[in-house]
Amino acid sequence: MTSGQNQRFALTTPLYYVNDVPHIGSAYTTMAADAIARFHRLQGHEVLLITGTDEHGQKIQRTAEQLGKDPQVHCDEIVASFETLWQRLNIQYDRFSRTTDPRHAAIVAEFFQRVWDKGDIYQGQQKGWYCVGCEEFKEERDLLANQHCPIHKRPVEWRDEQNYFFRLSQYQEALLELFAEHPDFIQPASRRNEVLKFVEQGLQDFSISRINLDWGFPVPGDDQHTLYVWFEALLGYITPLLEPDAEPTLANALGKWWPIDLHLIGKDILRFHAVYWPAMLMSADLPLPKRVFGHGFLTKDGQKMGKSLGNTLDPMALVHRYGCDAVRYYFLKALEFGQDGDFSEARFIDVVNADLANSLGNLLNRTLKMAVKYCDGQIPDINVQNLPTDHPLAQLGREAGQKVATAYQSLNFSQACNICLSLAKAGNQFIDEQAPWSIYKQGEYALVNQILYTVLESVRLSAYLLSPVIPNLSTQIYQQLGFQLDLNVHHGEDGAALYSVHSNWGGLPVNQMLGTPQPVFQKLEPLQAASP
Repeated sequence: MTSGQNQRFALTTPLYYVNDVPHIGSAYTTMAADAIARFHRLQGHEVLLITGTDEHGQKIQRTAEQLGKDPQVHCDEIVASFETLWQRLNIQYDRFSRTTDPRHAAIVAEFFQRVWDKGDIYQGQQKGWYCVGCEEFKEERDLLANQHCPIHKRPVEWRDEQNYFFRLSQYQEALLELFAEHPDFIQPASRRNEVLKFVEQGLQDFSISRINLDWGFPVPGDDQHTLYVWFEALLGYITPLLEPDAEPTLANALGKWWPIDLHLIGKDILRFHAVYWPAMLMSADLPLPKRVFGHGFLTKDGQKMGKSLGNTLDPMALVHRYGCDAVRYYFLKALEFGQDGDFSEARFIDVVNADLANSLGNLLNRTLKMAVKYCDGQIPDINVQNLPTDHPLAQLGREAGQKVATAYQSLNFSQACNICLSLAKAGNQFIDEQAPWSIYKQGEYALVNQILYTVLESVRLSAYLLSPVIPNLSTQIYQQLGFQLDLNVHHGEDGAALYSVHSNWGGLPVNQMLGTPQPVFQKLEPLQAASP
């Protein structure tokens, strides 16, 4: 990844379904999207991060009815809870897409017309087992015993109705060609293999309308039918590309930011994004997104967490109790992005305390106190160029920036965090071995300066490279090191120049006045002690 202001990067989270308040799975994808967006901004790139909500369909209509509410009122309330959680998690999104946005209706109608004119929409009879929770017809072979949905563990419904269909079967060869020519289109490799296998088995046309459903957009020219949520909702990635005052047309939406560089999704909606969506775009003669990344499920007690199963982990409560940086750090560092990951509160506390309180925070605090004592509260005065070539911290530090950039680019947040933590751990080990307090007593002040500088520089570099994951904590570290830099702020045109200095070893200015040493991260209480 190269830095440069003229580079653009657009990415999306899924448009989250608003039948209930956000759960930790929604937060997980959004934290990952925010971290990759922040890393691009750090490099001086122009970034567009889109998140939002999918607000139509039978599941939402039924949920609102059960609550005795108008569907739009229900959607507005749930959307507010998403916006509040994103604020608490320090998510810096640029556009919030809502499929109930009046401008979205115009985009959907124009897109539908393009696909209709292509001859890829027709009327037919839909018979099959339907899961309201998934808003999807299910193959009999995919169902559990007694016609239960494998995801929601609830009975599916038999449907026999007239629907409009999209000719997905026409696009089987084009999709296989896409996957062959662009092997990175679907990531990780395990997801790509799933999709390949599904497409190679043969594609069936899919229903894009429902009858007896009021909550949604009517099919253009036939208001007896309502557009199926997936055909309509995927266009919610295009509507927010419109500038606020622009006429809602595809031409206006697709100007600057399309195609999207990255769709981040959970693997349960992979088929819609990696098969249906590109086929729909091909039909409409529109460019395809560059990459679809399907991450794994979060589990608790070995089961997928989900609203329908009633075993969710409340992200709002987690942030309230532990703070957003701790939550962001654990989910991006301790779980391998792309694989399934199990949440344990005890492990959460152990990982966060070991890494943020002990390795990073304690190293900063103890070294700052020595710098205040031995160096008049300033960054030690050394010539970085004169460090031995085999200096253990300098060796790690010189490689860290590029390695971390590669990890972020691969969405390997765990690896990015581990590279930074290895630098901090090496700093702790180095200061213990060198014992600068003893060297100072021997009068070797130049050596003390060198030891303290290299350790503080290790902390600085770790904090900077970790700032997409833990922006508040990284900013606190930077301020204690004497910088006036807020790592929550996008520095626009100056970003590339700042990045070229701060992402490399030796970015700590000598003789800079240090802040007052204070613990930057309070240890979290162990689970048993925290319980009433």
